[in-house]
Formats: sequence, C-alpha cells, structure tokens
Amino acid sequence: MSATGVHSLWTTAAGPIDQIKAPDIEYAQLAPALIVVGAAIVGLLIEAFMPRKARYHAQVFLTVLAIVASFAAVLGLAEAGYGTTKVRIAAMGAIAIDGPTLFLQGTILLASLVAVFTFAERKLDPEVNGHQIDAFAAQGAAVPGSDNEKSAVRAGFTITEVYPLTLFAIAGLLVFPAANDLLTLFIALEVFSLPLYLLCALARRKRLMSQEAAVKYFLLGAFSSAFLLFGIALVYGYAGSVGYAKIADVVDGSIRTIDPVLADTMGNDALLLIGSAMILMGLLFKVGAVPFHMWTPDVYQGAPTPVTGFMAAATKVAAFGALLRLLYVVLPGMSWDWRPVMWGVAIITMLGGAIVAITQTDIKRLLAYSSIAHAGFILAGVIALTPDGISSVLFYLGAYSFVTIGAFAVVTLVRDAGGEATHLSKWAGLGRRSPLVAAVFAVFLLAFAGIPLTSGFSGKFAVFKAAAEGGAGALVVVGVISSAIAAFFYIRVIVLMFFSEPKADGPTVAVPSVMTMMAIGMGVVVTLVLGVAPQYFLDLASSAGVFVR
Repeated sequence: MSATGVHSLWTTAAGPIDQIKAPDIEYAQLAPALIVVGAAIVGLLIEAFMPRKARYHAQVFLTVLAIVASFAAVLGLAEAGYGTTKVRIAAMGAIAIDGPTLFLQGTILLASLVAVFTFAERKLDPEVNGHQIDAFAAQGAAVPGSDNEKSAVRAGFTITEVYPLTLFAIAGLLVFPAANDLLTLFIALEVFSLPLYLLCALARRKRLMSQEAAVKYFLLGAFSSAFLLFGIALVYGYAGSVGYAKIADVVDGSIRTIDPVLADTMGNDALLLIGSAMILMGLLFKVGAVPFHMWTPDVYQGAPTPVTGFMAAATKVAAFGALLRLLYVVLPGMSWDWRPVMWGVAIITMLGGAIVAITQTDIKRLLAYSSIAHAGFILAGVIALTPDGISSVLFYLGAYSFVTIGAFAVVTLVRDAGGEATHLSKWAGLGRRSPLVAAVFAVFLLAFAGIPLTSGFSGKFAVFKAAAEGGAGALVVVGVISSAIAAFFYIRVIVLMFFSEPKADGPTVAVPSVMTMMAIGMGVVVTLVLGVAPQYFLDLASSAGVFVR
C-alpha cells in the first residue's frame, strides 16, 4: 500500500477535526484545589533553588498562605451560591460543586491549617549546635543510625519537603469528596495517599518505628486501592460509565439503552454488587472502620505526632465525604443491599474501637482506637439515609477534626529524654506538674467521650438523632453502650493525670512556640463553642447537606 493510501486511512479514522471538542474547565469553581496544587509546585521549586537556611520560613509562609487563600476561595464560592442555588457539575462531569463539597473542603482546609502550625513547631526539642529542630528526620533518605544520619543531625538539618508533600496531600483531600466519577475518586485517593505514606516515615525520633508504620500503611493502602480499582472496573462493566449520575440511572433502571460494546455485562447485578462492595471496602479502609482498621493503631503510633493529627482529622473528613456521595448519589437505588452490611460494620466498629481501647497503654494507640470508635458513630449518621443524616455527619466531622488535632498537639508537649512520653504511666500526676496542659487535654478527652457542653456531645446527639429518625434505633442503642465503654477509658486517663502522685523521674512539659499554642487554643475554642452554642453550625451543615446529581 502506498504512503498516501496509509495516510488517507489515518485521516479517515480520526474523523473530521471539528468533532474533537476542547475540554471545558471551570477554573473559578476549581480554585480551592488549584491554589493548593500551585503552591505545592512552588514549594518544590523552593526546595530546589533556595538556600537551606531560608527554606523553613519560606515554606511555612507559603503553606499557610496557600491554605488561607484556598479557604477564601471556598468562602467566595459559598457566598456566590454554589453551595445552594448554583450547584453544578464542573470539569466535564468530574467534579461536583455543591453544599457538601464546599462544607467538607472548608473543614479540611481549617483542620490542615491548624495541623500545619504543629508541623512548624521548633521549640520542643533542644537545639543542636545552635540549630532549632522539629519533629521530622534530619535527612529522610538516610538509613536510621547510619553515619549519614549522624552527620545530618550534627549539622542541625531539617526536612522542609514536608510542606510541599502536605500541600499535595491537601489537594487530593479537597478533590476526594468532590469527585463525581469513579476515576477522579481513584486519582484523588492516590494523590493524597502517596504523600501521607512518605510523611509517616519521617519521624526524627524512633526512626525505625516510623518507617515500619509507613511500610504497613503503604502495603495495606495499596491493597485497599487495588480493591477500589477492581470495584471501579466491575461497576463500569455493569453501567457502561464511571460517571456517578449515569451509574445511578442504570441502578434505578431509568436507562434501558445498552452500550453494544458492553452488551454482555451491562445490567448484570452480580457485577454491581461485587463492584460496589469492593469500592466501599476501599473507602472504609480510609475511614478506619472495622475490619479494615488494622493499619490505624500502628500508623498513628509510629508516624510523627503532627502527621498523626493531620491524618486522623483531614483524611477522615475527606473519606466520609466520598462515602456519603457514593451512597447517597450513586447507590440509593440499592440501599436494601448495602444498609444491612453498613449496619454490621457500624456496630462492630463502635464496639471494637471502644473495647480494645481499654487495653491500651500508649496514649497514641488509645487515641487511634478512639478514632476507630468515632468512625462507627459517624457511620450511624451515614446509614440514616435522610437529609439530617448528611448534615449530622458534616457537623460531626467538623467538630471531631479540631478535637483530634488539639489532642495530638498536647501529646507532643509531654516529653522525656527519648522525646515524646506516650506511655500512659508517664502521664501520672501530670495535673499537679502542669495543671493547664492536663486541663486542656481533659477537655479534649471529655469531648471524645461526648460529655455535654462539648462539641462531642453535640455531634453524637446529631448523628444518633438522625439514625433514630432514619429507622436505625437499634444502632443508637449500641452507640450509647459504646459511648459508655469509651467514657471509661477517657475518664481513666483524667483520673491518672489529676489523682495520681507524679513520679520523681517523670516527664517534663515542654513550653511550645506560638504555633502549637494557637493549634491547641483553636481546638479548645471550637470544642467549647460547638458544645455550648452549636445551632448556627448545625444550620450551616443542614443548608449544605444537599448533593447535586
């Protein structure tokens, strides 16, 4: 065949040029995520070209500025009505801009801002050769205990790459609850997971435990991502689309036309059931629900404590947002299938987290099992399948984030010669040695326990009320029993702090810089305000609780 003949075949296969439609991207509506990605790229350039001495201040300033600018963009979109009257599907069907998206993005950004203050803390460890150091390894690539690491520590090096990594993670977290098709969901999951795997491995002290935590998180995370991706493939085979609205229409039976390429599989319910179950497994792994919780205690204990606080708050918010959108937008037509399963998951998560927490002797592991129990409480609101279910979950996520970051920020202050003193026996008598720190931690523990006049009580009351009205009264009974079990170990820590004799060789409480004080202060203020006067924020969550389809 002549060259011209081949060329004519190519052009005919491509078809007329005017049929290839240029993508239509609404940059203004995607601004919150784009600002953070742009700042992350600038952060990488700072690492490459700026002298080491100047990087820390430049990175902290850039990170805080990016988060504040992104939050301002979220407020601008909400003010313009994109959460209520102007809800829309942006980026050619990939991103949903609606009330839950903006509420969750705002919550993630505020929680990330508070977490970044704890990342930037450099007053807690003693100076090395006149250099201030933070919670992160001197040189991430150095083998623990090697000569390279020792020379990096002596030189007072600090890793400022954590800030661009954090910004990339935040960008993925912002897209995750807004994803309106399954491929965007998967890409966002990987974008925020990969930086978190790295951040978990960068603890300055207990390097080996930190790296072990990162490897466990990476392996189990890859496992859950594989389940999610396999589920996406099966659901695509069932519906002939990865778009949420199209899948929902096929599930409801309102689309009868079958794609000829997928004629053998489209409408096959086995594919839908197995595929949606696998996608749910991937999301339940991220929220830390039993039986997908195995990674949580080890990773929370081994990761640098500021990273633990960031993960515990922001990842949970994004993952529950994605779970809500999947169940309420894509799969409401098969609620008879998934509700009984989610009932079971919620019950074993609430009871499992609360009961196993009683046996813990490490404060970070205790907070990890506490976060597992809280995932169960939030699932009770998810199962409600009512508008109140959505708004109660949104409110609970906002309240929980600040309590969690505040509690982990307090953990960074209690120190002995080996760094943070996380064993519970070390906290005995803390109330006499440092009454203010112990009192603040007690406030956070009471909020976790759901004691009235704290945000924890308002959040639990909202999700349990929504669950009861949604016909899940038995779940509320289990939730109240789990809360009572959980209250035991929270109050046990308070009793240990205030009614035990301090040991002579006990830990000291380090005096932090303004950064950590602001993080803890914001945690206390939000905890008390949402506990004493929650109505405005409940109304805000209620007005934001309608998904676009």
